[in-house]
Amino acid sequence: MSFIGGHDIRKLADTYGTPLLVYDEDAMRKRLNEFVSSFKSEKLETGVLYASKAFSCKAMVSLIDEYGLYLDVVSAGELFTAYKTGYDCSKIFFHGNNKTLQELKMAMQMHVGTIVVDNLMEAEELAELAKEADYPVHTLLRVNPGIEAHTHKYIVTAHVDSKFGISFLNEEELVETIKVLQNGENIVFDGLHAHIGSQIFDIQAFLEEIKKLFAYSQSLKEKYGIDFHTINLGGGFGVKYTEEDKPVPIEKVCQSMIQTCEEEQEKTCPMIQRVLIEPGRSIVAEAGYSVYTIGYIKKTPNKLYAFVDGGMNDNIRPALYQAKYDAFIEGKEEEEKNTSYTIAGKCCESGDILIESIELPKAEKGDLLVMKTTGAYGYSMASHYNKIPLPAVVFASEKETREVIERETFEHMISLEK
Repeated sequence: MSFIGGHDIRKLADTYGTPLLVYDEDAMRKRLNEFVSSFKSEKLETGVLYASKAFSCKAMVSLIDEYGLYLDVVSAGELFTAYKTGYDCSKIFFHGNNKTLQELKMAMQMHVGTIVVDNLMEAEELAELAKEADYPVHTLLRVNPGIEAHTHKYIVTAHVDSKFGISFLNEEELVETIKVLQNGENIVFDGLHAHIGSQIFDIQAFLEEIKKLFAYSQSLKEKYGIDFHTINLGGGFGVKYTEEDKPVPIEKVCQSMIQTCEEEQEKTCPMIQRVLIEPGRSIVAEAGYSVYTIGYIKKTPNKLYAFVDGGMNDNIRPALYQAKYDAFIEGKEEEEKNTSYTIAGKCCESGDILIESIELPKAEKGDLLVMKTTGAYGYSMASHYNKIPLPAVVFASEKETREVIERETFEHMISLEK
């Protein structure tokens, strides 16, 4: 018998059906508490933002609100979800490299606290819109410090040709953008934002980012008289997908970052008074489990397939950038893992492979395959490929289980069609 959040997986599957995404709510609460309690300083104001792109729904927004986190959104849809949840929009940071005019207007109508500006054109457009704002619109400028964390090439976001932010190498444009924000009516320029990648296991990458941002901030003050008080260090904290992954404990990485920030404030850039981080994946990934029902077993000359009732429609990551996962068969954890399977989905696509090769006990039709660490970028990147409805999402805690997103029906899926 296998459990998630203290609840029998077979009973969860019987109650809510499969495919099913189950979150261990207590595990998420533990991780939220780790971030809030560890990222603190006696010398600096600190703040933790939840990067909602990892997984966004009303129940998730309510959960991070309970722990006092700020919220990072990257679209009108994520913003609307927070707004409808009743979240305080003044605590929202609106990111994105190509916010539409409608999104910027919506942000100001909802009194979003901070807009993270990506480029000069956006700064100029925002400066015009903010003239009509009835509150001070706080801003950060996303910069590109040129630090490359060791991650998959598709999820490195701070190299010099990244689509995100303005590179330190383009200092003239960077300074011009800041001046537009500083001189804008109803705009307050708070500081800089950077994000150096995802799945970072090397603390040193974060510390180099901190040193570079503090030093560059001081140079902006000395060379151009630009004054601000905030640095947002982004996210990218690594999580464990397989035994190959060795993430640094959250307490250790946060304390190292705080110590370096305090040192850099004292010796390099005294004007910085506030530092922020943006964990997303590291809050929800390991708490999430995808529960599938195994269907047919198929032998080919070189592979043994176990087909499941989900696939790339509910987890595109293996097909998109060869993400690796671990899994187990419910109720067979103690049995010998003596058979190598390729776990494939039901989508009509040769690339619909969830796990290329995994050792498991003998699998049979009707078994439940449970993929681990699927809480980030599974549901949020899900699609309707092959007209397959989206799965249900359940939060499981010691005291209860609750369906936070209903299983999509066929009628709902075609409800916008004429």
